[in-house]
Amino acid sequence: MPPTVPERELSFVIPVFNAERTIGPVVERILELYRDLTIEIVLVNDGSSDGSERACLALVERFPATVVFLHLARNFGEHGAVLAGLNHAQGRYVAILDDDGQNPPEEVRKLYRAIAESGQDVVYGRYRVKRHDRWRNLGSWFHDRVANLMLHKPPELYLSSFKILNRFTVDEITRYKGAFPYIDGLILRATRSLGQIEVNHRSAEGPSTYTLRKLVHLWLNMFLNFSITPLRISVLLGITTSLVSLLLLVAIVVDKLYVNPDVTHGLPTVLVIVTFFAGVQLVILGTIGEYLGRLFLDHSSAPQFVVRYVRRGGDPT
Repeated sequence: MPPTVPERELSFVIPVFNAERTIGPVVERILELYRDLTIEIVLVNDGSSDGSERACLALVERFPATVVFLHLARNFGEHGAVLAGLNHAQGRYVAILDDDGQNPPEEVRKLYRAIAESGQDVVYGRYRVKRHDRWRNLGSWFHDRVANLMLHKPPELYLSSFKILNRFTVDEITRYKGAFPYIDGLILRATRSLGQIEVNHRSAEGPSTYTLRKLVHLWLNMFLNFSITPLRISVLLGITTSLVSLLLLVAIVVDKLYVNPDVTHGLPTVLVIVTFFAGVQLVILGTIGEYLGRLFLDHSSAPQFVVRYVRRGGDPT
């Protein structure tokens, strides 16, 4: 994919899921705040079950020079929808924000100034006070700690969904053709020129659409598709188990010969041998899994997203 020649200064990519009531005010607020820039707004309907499609089409009709609408064939998840939007965004810089106003559009101005002045590839928004539910804050904390281990993320960097990318980074991460995209994993693969600034965060209007199931799916994407650390842990676990089993076997022999000669024959030895070979099996399976994991990461062919249609201003209805 050749580098995209920016046609706009700033693009906004917004994944839309059951946001019939909120997406209109978000778009209107963006248009009000960024009249001084050449912008575009890319709305990606990710299998919504309400009237989001109709609301987005109405926005294209109202603002044909600015709003682009992608309608996905089904729900592919937030990261698949964002990647679809990035593939269509034309801006020199691309900001990613939510569809419900949790990421205030005025805060994008801070991200835009920071990335333009610093020359960094990506600038994340770090929330001063998070307005999520407690269970989601706990999930974010766990996700952040695991990302430090799995993705070698800088510990001080908070991987927020609210961020801005330059054209170089967008072009690099849209080269990825794997089946399970994880935007922050793709960013960390492409660059370490990263920054963050503090931004405000608002409470969502209505219940959050980010369920525990979606969070678990996101974690699995990070664990299994952007790191082979779990396989390496299984190898280390197997080696450790085998070594411990050998030590226990020596201890059993010493105990039988010198400490407690009357101990029952056979059972402790059998248990240790079974544990030992279970450890050996983990080593072998982990090694095989290392190769299979690399092949899987390189050759997975399921679609990241399927765009049913794209609607831009001036297109026939």
